[in-house]
Amino acid sequence: MLFICYPKCTTCQKAKAWLDENGISYDLRDIKQDNPSYEELFRWWKQSGLPLKKFFNTSGLQYKALELKDKLPAMGEEEQLRLLATDGMLVKRPLLVCGDAVLTGFRQAEWEALLK
Repeated sequence: MLFICYPKCTTCQKAKAWLDENGISYDLRDIKQDNPSYEELFRWWKQSGLPLKKFFNTSGLQYKALELKDKLPAMGEEEQLRLLATDGMLVKRPLLVCGDAVLTGFRQAEWEALLK
């Protein structure tokens, strides 16, 4: 299982604490130091079954600075994925990749359903 997070993010800290408290082992990856590639993002997006917009950190400073709320609807999927691959801070976190399942963000009930 791969746990992709930004260590300074409070939501990521909560997710990590939850994994640790429940004795769930994982490989940790810092999204700022090791940004997901286009290929990884494409694969995870397809596995997740989620709309691509769910992979964007819509509350992030970079998202707002680039005015992506207005720009994303006019962008194609490939262009959106390429943009995500340029900066880990644009990617919704934490990301949990577990087998064929991919979760974006931390909603404890979803994580429990997948991992318990």
